[in-house]
Amino acid sequence: MNDDDERLLRGRVYGTDPDHAGPRPGRTYAELVGGPLDGLLMDITGWTQEEISNGVSLRTELGQFGADGRAIYNPRAGDSRRFDWTGDSP
Repeated sequence: MNDDDERLLRGRVYGTDPDHAGPRPGRTYAELVGGPLDGLLMDITGWTQEEISNGVSLRTELGQFGADGRAIYNPRAGDSRRFDWTGDSP
């Protein structure tokens, strides 16, 4: 990914329509830190603490495995508003 791609992704919400990609009022977001989705926000509105603790496996074409890949993110200890990248999976 080049610098232009990275700038385009920042401030966007994972999984949203690119034309309406920004955060919405009244929603709760976690920031994805590191890896192929670095800087994206993930909507965690309504998630339980258990769901947050489980982390996420997110589809992405930007990771090590291309179009069939997933990026794994887990909540940062003591800061459930940041999910750190822990690797890619097929």
